Formats: sequence, C-alpha cells, structure tokens
Amino acid sequence: MRTSKTFSVQLWADQKKAINGEALIYARITVDQKRLNISLKRKVAIGSWDARNKKILGSSQTAKEFNRYLDLTKSRLYQCYQELSHEGVVITSKSIKQRFLNEDASNHTLLELMGYHTKKIEKTLAAGTVRNFGVTENYINRFLKNKKLKDIYLQQLNYQFLSDFENFLNSHYPDGHPKAMSHNTVMKHIQRLRKMVTLAYNLEWINSDPFRRWKMSFEKVNREYLSRRELEKLSTYHLPIDRLDRVRDLFVFSCFTGMSFIDIKNLTKGNVWMGGEEGKKWISTFRQKTKSKVKFPLLKRADKILDKYDCHPVTEVSGTLLPTITNEKANLYLKQIADACGIEKNLTFHMARHTFATTIALNNGMPMESVSKILGHSKITTTQIYARITDQKMEADMAALQERLHANPRVNDEESTRIAIQDKSADPEKRDFSHLTKEQLIQKLNEFLTNRA
Repeated sequence: MRTSKTFSVQLWADQKKAINGEALIYARITVDQKRLNISLKRKVAIGSWDARNKKILGSSQTAKEFNRYLDLTKSRLYQCYQELSHEGVVITSKSIKQRFLNEDASNHTLLELMGYHTKKIEKTLAAGTVRNFGVTENYINRFLKNKKLKDIYLQQLNYQFLSDFENFLNSHYPDGHPKAMSHNTVMKHIQRLRKMVTLAYNLEWINSDPFRRWKMSFEKVNREYLSRRELEKLSTYHLPIDRLDRVRDLFVFSCFTGMSFIDIKNLTKGNVWMGGEEGKKWISTFRQKTKSKVKFPLLKRADKILDKYDCHPVTEVSGTLLPTITNEKANLYLKQIADACGIEKNLTFHMARHTFATTIALNNGMPMESVSKILGHSKITTTQIYARITDQKMEADMAALQERLHANPRVNDEESTRIAIQDKSADPEKRDFSHLTKEQLIQKLNEFLTNRA
C-alpha cells in the first residue's frame, strides 16, 4: 500500500483576470492530485512573465529581486511540507497553505485564544460570568509575566503549565485580601481556563487537550442558612433605618420564595397572576442565570411583602414589584442587619436561597423534587447542595415512620408474634448473663458443652 504523498509547487500568472496588463502571481500546491492556489499578493506585467520558466524576464535589479522572492516562496512551501511530515500530521494542500500563511494550529497563542473567547461570550453569558472570566484572564497574564513570558503558543500548553499555574494561584495574595485564595477559588480559575482550552481544541487550534489527565478536585463546603429562630428574629426586629428595612424585606422575600437576587430585581406586575381554585397569587418568571421557567404559588409571608410595596413610591418609579438596589449594596447592608439582630453568621443574599431550601421547604415536608422545581434547578444534585437534612428533620421523619409502623395492624401482629416466639424459645436465665463474673461464665460454658456431649 502506498503511504508517501506526491507533492509539487508551481508558480503561475493569472492572465485571464489581468487588469491594465498586470496579472497576479499564484503558487499552486498539489498534494495527491488535489491542488490549492495561494495568492502571493504580487503583480507582474504580462509581457515580462516567462510562463515556461516561471519567472520574470530580464536582468534588471527589480527582476532579480522579484525572481529571488519567487525562489524563496517555493523553498518556504517545501519547508512547510517537510515540517508537517516531521510532525506526523496528515498532509494536505490546505494544511500546507495554513502553515505557509501562519494560520495553522501551531501559531495560535494563549492571548489570542482569550481574546477570541471574550468576544464569543460577551453577548451570550451574564455580565457577572463575563466579569469572572475577566478576573481569570488577569491571573493568566500575571502568571505569564511571572514566568517572564509575553505570550505562549497553544501547542506549548501541557500538564506542567497547568501545575505551575495552580501553584502560582495557591501562593498568590489578591489585593485587599488577608490571605491566599482558597482551594475552591483556585479550582474555579483553572476550570475557566479549561473551558477556554476546550474551545481551542474544538476549533482545532490544538491537536490534543492538555487537560486530558487533569482532575478537578473541589472541597465540600457546608453552605450556611438561617434557622427558623434566626429567620423569625431577623423578620421581626425593628429597623429604624428605611434602607435597611427594604433590604431586610428583599432577603425575607427570597427566604420564602427561593428566588435569587437578580430574579427578584427583575420582577414586575406581569410576573404575578391569580391561579388555582382558591385564587392564590402565583409567580411566573424565567431565571436569568439558566433561562429556565419558574412557576410557583406565593406563601403568605412573601405575599404580605408584595402588598407592602404595592403602591410604594420606590416601586412606582422603578416599575418593579420590590425596591431595587445593587447586589453589592444589599450584601453590605445585610452585614449591618445581622449585627443589629445579633446574628453571628456571615449574612449574604444568596444565603436566603439556602434558607428557603432547608428551613422553609425541606424541613416542613416538601419533596426534594418540588424544591428543585421552585429553585429552577435542572438536576436534583444541584438542589442537594442547597437543601440539607437537619437533625430536627431526621428526628421528625423517624417519629413519623414509627407512628406509621405502629398504625399498621399487620406489622403489629408480626412484631407481637416474633416477640412471643423469642420469649418462648429462650430461657430467661440464658438470656441474661450480665451479672456473672468471668469464672462463672466459663463454668456455664463448660456445663453447656458437657450437656451437648
């Protein structure tokens, strides 16, 4: 079977498309009878072109320089063929053209990839996600600067590069932070780099994925939530400052609906409708993060908060159901609210979703599937991060199970029969040896063995 490639290069002038007596010069690459033309971006007068020898006629300095350029072009094309052959890649006329024009995978760089990725996501992902990718890109640039590199070819990315980047992040102290990044923060930056590299692999900018042996490892974090007592304390505490009272209402609304900050901020009267046989208020909206539809009836506590701001001047101006504020300001004010209420936990707005899932929903008997639906999750495993089984819930579930078992006549009959059989077949003296000493136990065992013999 023939394994070698047939390869040839031919220069020619396209006289059919000549303009003002000048024709463009092309290099024709032929690999296994498949040819491809490359424009050399040079023009030549038709009368001075030697079609047989593929060069310009004459001995002038201009003619010599032009012919030297043509010779160098042919040499470079043959060199591209040899490079590809040495690298062991599939040689085609297209791959030779890409190598000649510096458009093949070996010439794409990491900075080029980051620029392409930024343009790709700037109008497709949420602003916060784009901002997070920007932070990761800044750390990549700092890492390259730390290694005294301006850029790096994608083909040079390997396992060692990833390990060095991880070590750099672990030892880096971000500005304004008292300590280095946590393990999970480091993994998130590497995860974002991995998404960019995967894009390069899918674009065929690299031949192999440097992450193929890399294993991500996230440490399990116990997400905090408010207990029932803490939630009631926060809900009923008198806050004399109006801005703190508004943020507290937003937080409590999230605790009784499970909605995220941005989804609450986007709520309008069009998202509320009356449904069900009793005419209860329902919320129907789309999550901004996942674009998934969320629809659920409002609890009374959440409904009262909507009534509070029904004709409020703040919502009348904004056109939203609840007063609007930035997420950064809301989290800042929540710290002040926690201090005022005597809550020692690091209160953040996202904690409200965890509070809904655990304290409000799961602890009161709502199935995990319903909790997942309200939170807008596509997988139950995501919901399990938000909702956890508390000791009180486990105790209540076991008590309910015990009641159901005792309420079942068949189970009671079977249990009574089993106990009666045990009492009948077991001698009381043999069932209780706890009062005997070691010597007495040995004597009893010898007597039992003697009787068996």
